[in-house]
Amino acid sequence: MKFIKLTVKNHTVMHGFDGDNKEILEKCYVDKPTTKLIAVDRIKSLCKDLVLIDYADNRWIFWEYEENFDDVAEALGKAGLLVDG
Repeated sequence: MKFIKLTVKNHTVMHGFDGDNKEILEKCYVDKPTTKLIAVDRIKSLCKDLVLIDYADNRWIFWEYEENFDDVAEALGKAGLLVDG
């Protein structure tokens, strides 16, 4: 299993959908960021300031991260985990 180190902070947990098919979201705010090792195979999407990962019990978490997007993409590429163009 491969991991990537990211400094994460505020996040939103999606717990699923209610009876009206609306997302059940829990917003979590933290005082200071923390560094995590995230299993790369759990990453579903990455944009310039958010990483979406799956979690136990079919939950998804949208984490804010502090690293530069291009640096993260480069690290994934060097690990053979990025398909270009």
